[in-house]
Amino acid sequence: MNTSPLITVGITCFNAAATIERALDSSLAQDWPNLEVLIVDDGSTDGSREILARRASVDPRVRVIEHSANRGCANARNTLVQAARGEFMAFFDDDDVSRKDRVRLQHALIIAYEREVGTNLVACYASGKRVYPNGYVMPIRAVGADGPPPVGHVMVDYLLYNRVCDDVFYGAGAPTCSMMARTGLFRDLGGFDNAMRRQEDVDFAIRLGFKSGHFIGIPETVLTQYATEGRHKNALVEFESFMQLLDKNADYLRANDSYGYMRLWSEMRCHHFSGQDLRAILVLVRLMMMYPVRTVRHFAMSATRRFRHERRMNTPFHG
Repeated sequence: MNTSPLITVGITCFNAAATIERALDSSLAQDWPNLEVLIVDDGSTDGSREILARRASVDPRVRVIEHSANRGCANARNTLVQAARGEFMAFFDDDDVSRKDRVRLQHALIIAYEREVGTNLVACYASGKRVYPNGYVMPIRAVGADGPPPVGHVMVDYLLYNRVCDDVFYGAGAPTCSMMARTGLFRDLGGFDNAMRRQEDVDFAIRLGFKSGHFIGIPETVLTQYATEGRHKNALVEFESFMQLLDKNADYLRANDSYGYMRLWSEMRCHHFSGQDLRAILVLVRLMMMYPVRTVRHFAMSATRRFRHERRMNTPFHG
């Protein structure tokens, strides 16, 4: 008799015919003995549905739910949350690969942490790496994997306005593609915000933080992400989504004297990532005039690392 709790691996799929089987293979290869793989096809038109139907017909662990039209990532994830049968839920992306022990390691850490701390308000993230088309490989360290994890408002402040506590390890933040938690936690927090095209994972983490949630991560490199530029992964969409996030939390940000600063900082980032460096510099000048100390500190903390990353990401990489 199998006494292990059922775990749902949830995958949203949209026009991923080239990669969905790879993602399915890594999901079904998980060494957890009681598993369901639940996929929401979010209005694909490229043959993904036929692939999913074929895989579901030969493996009873696979369930497929079809959206008649594309509703967006947050909506598709909410469909997964509502339909999941597992006590725990791990999100996988339709173009990523997870090592076979990812689910087992995350489950073990959640259970151990819950016993130690005495709370079920726990989200666990996976460490891994991101592979870029030019061959550059960037390590991804999960939040809490190499030091004390952020709890409650400590994570909220980091995600909303980059306030950092020196004794906390924030790692890669709170991406849903590496996340595992109790299914009830997703439901209790109301799932993801359907109105957000991007940043819905950050929004979820902020709401969990406001509920005194804990953010932990496994140190093992179990996740491989393959960087692509999808139609929703552009600077303007990211900027608009982050503006939604700031507006949703405007009162909290104003109480911490951060609303105006973060709007300008996000505008500067949008111009930079859109290739409009002159506009980015002009916004940076405004930031320096209005918030000199804060801007210098923020820029010094992130600019060198970001420059090095972009250089490696955008040029032929040889090691």
